[in-house]
Amino acid sequence: MTTTHEVSTRELAELVEAGKIERVLIEYAYNLDMNRPDDLVELFTEDCYVAYGPNFGAEGRAAYRETLDGIGTFFTATSHHVSNMVVDFSDDLMSAKVRSVLYAWHRYSKEGKADGYFFGQYHDDFVRDDEHGWRFSRRELRASGVVDFHVKKQIPIGRS
Repeated sequence: MTTTHEVSTRELAELVEAGKIERVLIEYAYNLDMNRPDDLVELFTEDCYVAYGPNFGAEGRAAYRETLDGIGTFFTATSHHVSNMVVDFSDDLMSAKVRSVLYAWHRYSKEGKADGYFFGQYHDDFVRDDEHGWRFSRRELRASGVVDFHVKKQIPIGRS
């Protein structure tokens, strides 16, 4: 027996908006890997909150930009791979909670330092407005595991 499902206007809207959010996630990884901190911070709201560890992050876009000052000299290369995106929209489609999986490789500038690896998740809050589209209002990096990673304390994924 075959059943059909008519796609609702809401489902179509969510599909389109999820694609736009996915693009922001991809642009984040690209700008980070290409050492473009000014382009990277434009993906965030002015009052954003970013946490890369329990005591490492920033509140506000200006403070976040300051945390990115060293990426050009601290790393010679990075590669961030984001997948397994799950988007939960608010009723009005103006905000969303997003979870994605991250694998990241870091080649450090410091002579003799081993490459660093990060395995984990991003937990993000997004907001949308007519002028900017979707932007991060909150980004939290949570770790499943690390190897020779430069951030010594991580926020755990919360595994049971």
